[in-house]
Amino acid sequence: MSFPQLDGEHRGEEILAVFDTAFGELLAADPAAFRVKFRKMAASAFAFYRGTAGLFYHDLTVSDQFGSKRGGPYLDERTSRVWIHGDLHAENFGTYMDANGRLIFNVNDFDEAYVGPFTWDLKRLAASIALIGYAKALSDEQISELVTIYAVAYRERIHALATGAKSDEVPPFTLDTAQGPLLDALRDARSLTRFGLLDSMTEIRDFERRFASGGGSVELDAATRYKVLAAFDGYLETLPDSSLARPDSYRVKDVVGRRGIGIGSAGLPSYNILLEGHSDALENDVVIYIKQAQTPAVSRHITDQEIRGYFQHEGHRTVISQRALQAHADPWLGWTELDGAGQLVAEVSPYAVDLDWGDIDDPEEIAQVVADLGRATATMHSAADDQSGESLVPFSTERAIDAAIAADEEGFAPLLVDFAHTYGARARADHQTFVDLFRNGRIPGL
Repeated sequence: MSFPQLDGEHRGEEILAVFDTAFGELLAADPAAFRVKFRKMAASAFAFYRGTAGLFYHDLTVSDQFGSKRGGPYLDERTSRVWIHGDLHAENFGTYMDANGRLIFNVNDFDEAYVGPFTWDLKRLAASIALIGYAKALSDEQISELVTIYAVAYRERIHALATGAKSDEVPPFTLDTAQGPLLDALRDARSLTRFGLLDSMTEIRDFERRFASGGGSVELDAATRYKVLAAFDGYLETLPDSSLARPDSYRVKDVVGRRGIGIGSAGLPSYNILLEGHSDALENDVVIYIKQAQTPAVSRHITDQEIRGYFQHEGHRTVISQRALQAHADPWLGWTELDGAGQLVAEVSPYAVDLDWGDIDDPEEIAQVVADLGRATATMHSAADDQSGESLVPFSTERAIDAAIAADEEGFAPLLVDFAHTYGARARADHQTFVDLFRNGRIPGL
């Protein structure tokens, strides 16, 4: 299995066309943000891959070898309509504190979540394993083994869930059950405090907490502040009744604009709101963010009108998707509208620690981690179905996926291994093409 050979010039034009579709309007509105984003993407093939979900799905759906628009291995009417993460790579995992107060290690960052073929998530993750393995100078054989371990762990967990495994047989990754780098991340998260977060973003002025100036904070004019507060009022209506512990938690103390958003959100407006905590004490105040939600890359390749019509706007889609995919999600998670655009609203969590691959170098430890990521992926795919409270996927996804894989057990892992090597090589070549386009001033608008 391989992609058609494209000369550098032809592929460069293809990359620029996809970028124009994915980023065109935002880039025109804020070229400086995209210069920062693209410099981050230039740093490595993996950073480039992280920032180019749109290119990935373009390749996945236009290549005759993959034929994803017409279905593919393990895809049928049901398994092509599973709630998926949409940008599942090996760095989109980390810690959060759930609504029950437990620290959990799981999939994070649901900005690209949508409904589509479950294998698209697996292929995107598998290619990311290949890129990480290559960067760590692992052999092709070692990379094949890692992707196989991921596939087997996913398959075993899906089967366990489909056949009625009890919760203690498939527990979430917590301080009691995780091991290795996952446990390290949870312990790091446990050492963090709300006071530490507040200390990094705010200060006490006139006996009240306010946002500190600098550090990406932008003071708002009165008209913008009014619009943000009106959007906040709309957001409160989208929260579950159980979210707020006491009425004072609605009280806004301060509002600022934000700069310096992550690699996937360049050019999107963002605001922070400081709220009263669950008591009068200053150390338990809450910071939430309002961020314009983006069009998910995968949605450009899904034509099902029932899926498109299910969501009010992209903010609603992001939140509904995250609540479906993530058990006991952030109690502050909600949506609103601002200037006619859908917004995602959530807490700036004091307990968020991303999986750091920088010090994970031992092949046995890497194998342990990718196995756990396979289990986490399976748990995520099985959560968002007829039991999720949403009607868009009205069947048991774990049973549908289990049956599809059972029809060809032997071909499942090799399919992902093949794709990982092929697309890993494609992404490495594309990264070099992108760097040459960027440094030679070939990206329009920059």
